[in-house]
Formats: sequence, structure tokens, C-alpha cells
Amino acid sequence: MANHFHISKISRILLTIGGIALLIIVKVPMWRIDLSAPQYPEGLSMFIYPSHLGGNLDIINGLNHYIGMKHLRTEDFFEFSMLPGIIVGFAVLFFIAAFFGKRWMVQTLIVLFVLFGIVAMFDFWRWEYNYGHNLNPEAPIIVPGMAYQPPFIGFKQLLNFGAYSIPDLGGWLFVGVGLLLLGVNIKEWMDVKKIAKTLRQPATTMVATMAFLFFSCNTKPTPLVVGTDMCSYCKMPYSDNRFGAELITRKGKIYKFDDVHCIVTFIHDHTAETENGKIYFVNFENGHQLIPAENTVLIKSDQLHSPMNGDIAAFNNVADAKQALEKYTGTVMEWNEMIAIPKP
Repeated sequence: MANHFHISKISRILLTIGGIALLIIVKVPMWRIDLSAPQYPEGLSMFIYPSHLGGNLDIINGLNHYIGMKHLRTEDFFEFSMLPGIIVGFAVLFFIAAFFGKRWMVQTLIVLFVLFGIVAMFDFWRWEYNYGHNLNPEAPIIVPGMAYQPPFIGFKQLLNFGAYSIPDLGGWLFVGVGLLLLGVNIKEWMDVKKIAKTLRQPATTMVATMAFLFFSCNTKPTPLVVGTDMCSYCKMPYSDNRFGAELITRKGKIYKFDDVHCIVTFIHDHTAETENGKIYFVNFENGHQLIPAENTVLIKSDQLHSPMNGDIAAFNNVADAKQALEKYTGTVMEWNEMIAIPKP
């Protein structure tokens, strides 16, 4: 199974192909500059290999003499003594990364490859600039203000010559190897994300299970909120914080009610689900907190005017209930008796 540290088999194969392509680059031209003019209908070409210059150098040097440009000679460029070794070195690094299959090697390799490409392109532009601007002041043909820097890439008109600068086989191979290396890094990055997701799934499942068990065992009631909560039976908004009730089933599901009448009817309709559930009532006075049914004293009075006309209020002690009976004419109700009465 793949892991965070090793690359896949297909990535190793692609890296091996990239290393072989780099070895080919050492022997083929990387860049070419083509010149076209009426007096040379067949055109002139200069090829830049990793180790030397090739093409119609003698003719190009003869033409450049008239406008004061330096002769092009392989021995004048120190890059040709280093470039083959650098390319072969990269090929070796590709093979090493493919053999050991370490992700950090692939990531390091693309950084080095991109940096080398940037440096090489800048060096090529610098060479073209110096070649086209540092002219012999005693040249037979001098055009004031004229420079003969070849195009970095693409076409440029130089007097009566059209100059084309484009990658040759080696250059395209180099670009292809870079894209291949980028593709390997993207693939491995995506694989790492998949692996991480796979590794997270058992942990996520465990956490979810523990959370479910925790919350399903949580018997703490949640306060009813006026204007936000809805009655689980009549579906009316909770509107009077003096009344209300809450039912927590054995599985931890919470039902909220705006009237004692609603919870009684709901329990009669859902006896299996609500059996052995925990029941709380809103204290009619003293902050309207939720109090357990076993600690509740209920009174019924037509003067209470509860939301659904159950007209039953809950108190957390006998003294408060007796004091309420002095204000609201009514009777004390037993919750167990209420819940045992069949629904009309």
C-alpha cells in the first residue's frame, strides 16, 4: 500500500523515462536560430548543443564581421564545459528518485529542475544581449543606434535578415521532462491527500461514534427559547416562557412543547419512543428554568390561559404552588395520573 513517504509505481516509471530523455538531450541540439534573407533563399541555421555550436557558423561569422559582431566559437562559452555534466547529473537524480521512490526526492528534484531552467534561460538571454550589443566600433557597416540581439524566442527582423529563435529537439525534450516531473509531483500530491483522507476515515468514524454515544447519553435538557423553538406536537412557535415542557428519549432525542396538553398528547401518540424518557417542565415562576417531572408540582386553573389551553402550570415546590392557588383558582394535578389518562 502506498504511503506518505513513497511514490507510486507509475511515478517511478515516469521518472525513469525522464532520466532517459535527459541522456538523449546531451547528444541533440537544444536550440536553433534560423536566418533568412533574399541572398540566402535556402536559409542559414545555427544549432546550440549542450556541448558545442553547430550549423552554418562560418557563413554566419563572415556576415557578422561586417556589422561588428563577435565570431561565434564554442571555446568562448564556458557553459559548454558544464552543461553536459549538469544534464547527466539531473538524469542520475531522476534514476535515483525512481529507484528509492522517496517523495521528498521528487519534491526536491522539481525545485532544482525549475531553478536550473530559470538560470539557463537567463544566461541564454544574457549571451544574446552581449552578442547583439557589444559591437566592434571599427566594423565596415555601422548603423547608429542599431543593435543586433537575436530574439529570445520567436521572430525578429535584423536589417535584411529575418531571425527565428526556437527550441530544437533537445529543448522540447527538456520542456517535456519538466512537465513530466510536474505531473509526477501533482499525482503524488493528490495521492497523499487520498491517503490522508483514508487514514482520517477510521478516526472520523470513531469520533462520530463517541460523539453519538456521548450525546445520546446526555440527559441535560436545553432551555426553550421564545420565538425560536417550535412545539414538537402542535408545531406552533414557543411564545410564553411561563409554560412548556421537554422530553428526552432514551436515545437522547429532545422534543419541546409549548403546553402540558401537547406533551401529554404526544406521549400518548408515541408510547414506544417516549417510554422511560426524561420529562421536564418549565417553572411557572423563579426564572422559568426546567425542572424534572418527579420534582414538579402541577396546578390546573382556567385562569392560567396557557398557549394551547391546557391551563396547567408547573412549580418546583409545594409552597410556590399553594401561593399560586391563592391567585389562580384551581386544583393540584398529579403527573402520573395525567399521563395514565387515555387520550380523548
